[in-house]
Amino acid sequence: MNNYFIILASGQSKRFNSNEPKQFIKYKNKALFEHSIDKAIKSKLFKKIILVTNDKKQIKIKLPRNVMVIKGGKERSDSSLRALKFIKKLKPTNVLIHDAARPNFSIKLLISLINSLKRNKASVPVISSKDSIKYKIKDQLFNLEKKNSYLTQTPQAFRFNDLYNLSIKKNTNIQDEATLFIKNNLKIKFINGENLNNKITFKDDIINSNTYFGIGFDIHRLIKNKKLYLGGIKIPFHSGLKGHSDGDVILHSIIDSLLGAMRKKDIGTFFPDNKNEFKNIRSAKMLKPIIEILDKNNFYINNLDINLICEQPKVSKYRNKIIKSLSILLNLDKNLINLKGKTVEKIGLIGKEKAIACEVICSISQWRK
Repeated sequence: MNNYFIILASGQSKRFNSNEPKQFIKYKNKALFEHSIDKAIKSKLFKKIILVTNDKKQIKIKLPRNVMVIKGGKERSDSSLRALKFIKKLKPTNVLIHDAARPNFSIKLLISLINSLKRNKASVPVISSKDSIKYKIKDQLFNLEKKNSYLTQTPQAFRFNDLYNLSIKKNTNIQDEATLFIKNNLKIKFINGENLNNKITFKDDIINSNTYFGIGFDIHRLIKNKKLYLGGIKIPFHSGLKGHSDGDVILHSIIDSLLGAMRKKDIGTFFPDNKNEFKNIRSAKMLKPIIEILDKNNFYINNLDINLICEQPKVSKYRNKIIKSLSILLNLDKNLINLKGKTVEKIGLIGKEKAIACEVICSISQWRK
């Protein structure tokens, strides 16, 4: 794997009409550029990811080790060339160049582009135009035939040496890297792009969403000689929660709330307690496929409100650690997770410290055109 992924995030976003550059606006609860980084990392296709920006101060998250940040140039072509010169010493085989303003591409598209480079020097995704396109000569408009009109997208994929040798020549008015190949009469392999991979240029390009709510509840008895897990972390305590899995009531309630919001039945449907494959399973592993269902169906989490109901252990002591764990497991900003501790005034099994319960209310949204 000697592939590199360059994300261009240096634009001034004049058409977006905002005080904040659009690459840093919140989109699906993350800065726009973060979506490209997340997908590149999840794909496991790239040795390094290069983020090109003129405003490092706007980066509010801790970036993974394989993400490097460099300063951009005045024009898009300047930023692209700076990134290519920066990685040249690393001797990359392939490079993909992507606009941070396109957050909705899929990992499947990344795989298709990389595979295409096994047989081609350049590979670019395109989609057919849905609208009639006209071009102007003086004051006259003329039609372009739809069947011969295509819209190019990013990421665009290239054999590094071929793109670098073209880029170091003096080029002006280069809208994208594909233009370099076209101007030099070099062959490009055009592959099917994705209709959802639209570029965010104006505020109106932000996709609308539907919002849904879900409620999750779980309760387990406390038993001796078992470890206690809450929110994905081990809590020092004299007892653990009885269950077919590790009994993590927080994660179980989160799973049920998410499934409820998606109208996908309940946790028992996915993880039956009569299946040996799920015996003693860590609840964090149970959460993973639920998050994959969220992603696959274009859902994202708005926020979680969690009530942990117990006499002991005291929630306040572990609140920050649990929230941090949930933030990592859910890939969700910590500020969108609230955890409260509730007692039952010594009433019932929970009051006698023989059980722990949890309830969760979640809000999720589904992006649509």
